Amino acid sequence: MEGRIRAEWDRLRKVVVHKPGMEMFFGLIDPSASLYERAFDQTAATREHDRLTSALRDEFGVEVIGLMETIAGYAEKDRKAKELLVETALRHISFVGGSADVELAKKELRKNIDTYDPYYFINLILLMPKMVLKRGKGASAMHINITERDPLANLYFMRDQQAVTDRGIFLSRMSKPQRRHEPAFTRLLWEMMGLPIAHETAEPGTFEGGDFIPMKDFALLGFGDRTNRGGVDQMLKHGLSFKEVGVVHQPNHPLIPSDEPNPMVDMHLDTYFNVAGKDVVIGSELLLKRAQVDVYWREGKSYRKDPKVTNLHDYITAKGFSIVNLSTLEQMSYSSNFLCIKDHTILAIESDLIVKRVLDNLAFTAKMDPGRYGALLAQAKRDYKEFLATGQTFPHKKEMYQNGIDLYAIDLKNITGGYGGAHCMTAVIGRG
Repeated sequence: MEGRIRAEWDRLRKVVVHKPGMEMFFGLIDPSASLYERAFDQTAATREHDRLTSALRDEFGVEVIGLMETIAGYAEKDRKAKELLVETALRHISFVGGSADVELAKKELRKNIDTYDPYYFINLILLMPKMVLKRGKGASAMHINITERDPLANLYFMRDQQAVTDRGIFLSRMSKPQRRHEPAFTRLLWEMMGLPIAHETAEPGTFEGGDFIPMKDFALLGFGDRTNRGGVDQMLKHGLSFKEVGVVHQPNHPLIPSDEPNPMVDMHLDTYFNVAGKDVVIGSELLLKRAQVDVYWREGKSYRKDPKVTNLHDYITAKGFSIVNLSTLEQMSYSSNFLCIKDHTILAIESDLIVKRVLDNLAFTAKMDPGRYGALLAQAKRDYKEFLATGQTFPHKKEMYQNGIDLYAIDLKNITGGYGGAHCMTAVIGRG
């Protein structure tokens, strides 16, 4: 059913994507500050995004919905939809200057609402401009300074602004200020499409969609840097009806000193664990064995916590799932961030095209801070030598074929530099 999902391996029917534009340009000015992993070629990245959407449509028959195009289409046809878009956009633009000048600018903007097309207001949301007005000498002389305030450079990671559960859409409240405004944008589409919204994460809770994976009879919910305790509690109370939920604590990477952890290395559950079918998962066993799992059981309209504690490796194998292990370098190269098309069929990233870039970036980081990243770099170098010796890099590993997994691999070597792969770039709203 559209807007409700129970299992990650049910047949993929419909996804929403956002092709990045000018907001990515601003993000690349300072990749680290924009939560990107590394710098990359923007033009090549947009071509790769086109390649991803074409593969979904042409190879697998998935209905692919463009976020901006669909919102604009609704706004062009429906007055209420345009009013919703306009009011959202007006909350994302700021005017600074003399009170009379600011008031005049606001009045002019509102006066011209019917003149501007929907994409004008969409761009206001994407770029969040701040206009500073300062009077100069002479008639009509005005100094105008326009700056961007947290442009939505990560919007193309459409997984995170919400989770689609068995009860509907659970809206996120993003952990980082760079991404805080994204759910207000995506909410426009869900409301225009009339999809069921189960709940919107409320402050001080935070939740991000990459931390949720439905598993038919149970669900997994990540808990850590991006999804906090408040987000977990709200999800358990308002977002789910699964009879069992495993709350997975984000593990500190054992190759990074515990007193200086780096949560970006495994920021979401889907950055080190994912599902390829009803009986097989793919992930870093190094991290799965260190990820504590608290089990919650459905009782009436609430959940009861089981006093027993386990880890994700033992929890998932006890349920009969086989694990295809990822090396440290494969995990860091977004290998677990594939998209399950149907049971035992995945759209994966050609990791062999990424590993060298990730390794080079890690080497630069370790040079700046060897005490923190030296051990991680050493292991990544050992993994790279193994790849060169065996020629086996995810997804082209014998374990994949031994587990009967059909794969379609795609080149996303640039766009993954934003810190995510095919799973992160798709908001799945229809399976079954």
